[in-house]
Amino acid sequence: MFNQERNIMKKEAYKYSELTSKIIGCAMTVHNTLGSGFQEVIYQRALEIEMSLAGLYFKREFDMPIMYREVQIGTRRVDFFVEEKVSVEIKAVSQMDDTNLAQALNYLEVYNLEVGLLINFGERSLKFKRLLNKKYKES
Repeated sequence: MFNQERNIMKKEAYKYSELTSKIIGCAMTVHNTLGSGFQEVIYQRALEIEMSLAGLYFKREFDMPIMYREVQIGTRRVDFFVEEKVSVEIKAVSQMDDTNLAQALNYLEVYNLEVGLLINFGERSLKFKRLLNKKYKES
């Protein structure tokens, strides 16, 4: 699934590409400065600083409702919710796998968000995936 998803993402035009590029640029700055090997929370804090310096509006560890048949059954904290448009999930693992990708895509669907980023600081070079929710419904 991971490789198929990557190929699909390359072929489609990215909505909010200017915004996601700005976020990725901030993440690259963090990774170039800190490298790999820290816990996820360290990268979250550093990314918070970089995105603030870049003038991005965001909420960190923002509680998002999880709905089932129009009933709230719980909440999940998204790492960053940027410009009220893009969900950003941070990882600090040695290698991202299909589970990480499925989790990030699932959050987009549950929150009915159109675009998200999955960013991993745990590898030698920064890894990221731009995600598109194919089940997105305009409200």
